[in-house]
Amino acid sequence: MDDNTPSSQIDWQYTEECSRASCDFNELERSIDWKQGLAIALGVPLLILPSIGYFTGYVWAFSIIIWGLTIFLGFFQNLAFGELATVFPKASGLPGYTQTVFGSSSNKNNKGKFKFGKFIGGFSAWSYWFGWSPVLAIYAILIGSYLKGLVPAFSGVPDTLLSLMVGALIFGSLAIINSKGLKNGAMAGYILAVVSLIPLIVLTVAPFLTGDFHLTNITGSWFPTDWTWDMQHILILFGIFAMAEWSACAWETAAIYGPEYKNPNTDTPKALLVCGGICLVLYVLVQTSVIGTLGVEGVLSEPISPMLPIANLTLGALGASIAIIMLVGAMLLIIQTAFLSSARSIYSMSAEGNLPAFLSKLNSHGHPMNAMIADAMFNMGLILLGTPTAILAASAIGYIFANGISLYTYVKVRNDPKLSKLDRPFKAPNGWKNVAMATAILNIPFFLVGIIYLNSLELGWATTGVGFFVLCLYVPLWFYSQRETRKTEEKMAAEKEAFTA
Repeated sequence: MDDNTPSSQIDWQYTEECSRASCDFNELERSIDWKQGLAIALGVPLLILPSIGYFTGYVWAFSIIIWGLTIFLGFFQNLAFGELATVFPKASGLPGYTQTVFGSSSNKNNKGKFKFGKFIGGFSAWSYWFGWSPVLAIYAILIGSYLKGLVPAFSGVPDTLLSLMVGALIFGSLAIINSKGLKNGAMAGYILAVVSLIPLIVLTVAPFLTGDFHLTNITGSWFPTDWTWDMQHILILFGIFAMAEWSACAWETAAIYGPEYKNPNTDTPKALLVCGGICLVLYVLVQTSVIGTLGVEGVLSEPISPMLPIANLTLGALGASIAIIMLVGAMLLIIQTAFLSSARSIYSMSAEGNLPAFLSKLNSHGHPMNAMIADAMFNMGLILLGTPTAILAASAIGYIFANGISLYTYVKVRNDPKLSKLDRPFKAPNGWKNVAMATAILNIPFFLVGIIYLNSLELGWATTGVGFFVLCLYVPLWFYSQRETRKTEEKMAAEKEAFTA
């Protein structure tokens, strides 16, 4: 490949080099536009719900600033990811970009050797999957707990059994709904968004209209009284930012449907930026409303569901019922967002030869059902743990790994003389590779060290151990996949030789 090769040809050659030639799979079907992709990704703004009380407990009203800064960090990162989406329109978001770029560089002239680049690209995708997948089990357990409190008939059912029943029903229903393609998932996203987002907005705005919001609850409580700017508190702050990034920057999931957008060069950046704008408004507004209405002490008295007292205060008993419906709808929407993202991560890894080949098989509608079923089974196993708090905290470690490596990928693409010639219908501002490098360094090592330290304070070092154990499971799976690929390639070569003879 010389320097005069047209960019379209470079793109074709580059993707051919990094794809699994031996894997018999179809391409995902291009069936949605940016608005449908946005509808599926709208579960992201609702990820704030379990973190409102958690953040308030550590940094009081400064949590409002943390959400705002994190969303701006998300824009810095997602401008880079939006550009990568148009450079590699067939790649599935962050998992696809890293595998495409690192996988290609290690495939060339490296047969029979350890392909370090391919391994790193696959590890980044695995980390991304681990950052999203546990959401399914966690929210299935939470829905089960809500049902047990609301429906007396469930009071005698063991918690784990009820959660398994809820998980099986939700995962099975979503798998069936999405089995005919993302169009149905988008329709479900529209319905769930109405059920959850509109009540959330009503409950958030209501205190400003009823006079229950008091600015002094914020201005008088910026930080805990014992807060000091020593190394321990700085590490806690890095950990809080890492947790915030896991929630507030997760709108990068809109890019994972790149191979399924009808016009990926425009649909992907639009879906990313619009979802980011919605997150910017909602994350800051919700945290501001809750602390300004309840005060820090009021939030800490209801750290799990601080929206419930706001509902009772502003809308009475009816408000409490609305809040419960909203929370259940929000959890369903979050589960669908996580389910589709994590399943496509599995599909992407398998398609690139980093996981077993059967996980990249598509059904007749071009949907990765094998990957979705595998993801559902993994989460049914997680539900057996009963309280997977440690896995939730550990999953943030995976997300930080994936985010950081993906940003380094963007820098690599900008610096590569061949990749720099690829078409870029959407391009981040000049000099953005420096911004991407700075945010990559912020993720790895600073946020990574912070989340590990914060986990050690909250749940002990076992949380970090769980996180790294799941991440390390990738190693045997990867080596098995490489052996599987070699055997398939050898079989194809033998068949070709026999045919030509």
